Amino acid sequence: MKPNEFEAALKELGWKQSDFCRMADVDKNTPSRWIKGQTPIPGWAARFLAMAQEIKRISKLIEPPKGAKKK
Repeated sequence: MKPNEFEAALKELGWKQSDFCRMADVDKNTPSRWIKGQTPIPGWAARFLAMAQEIKRISKLIEPPKGAKKK
């Protein structure tokens, strides 16, 4: 994963870097080092974001349409 892809994934999810840090249990400075290219983005981070994106996509499929009455 490249730094711009990492940033794009966060944006797609509506996450800030701090959100990622909290959910992935990483130091608050880690994502900025990845984005600046100071350290490589590990494979687990790319997989973590891909899973989150897939969960978001699937959740949209099972959400009731807006305005639908709940039973």
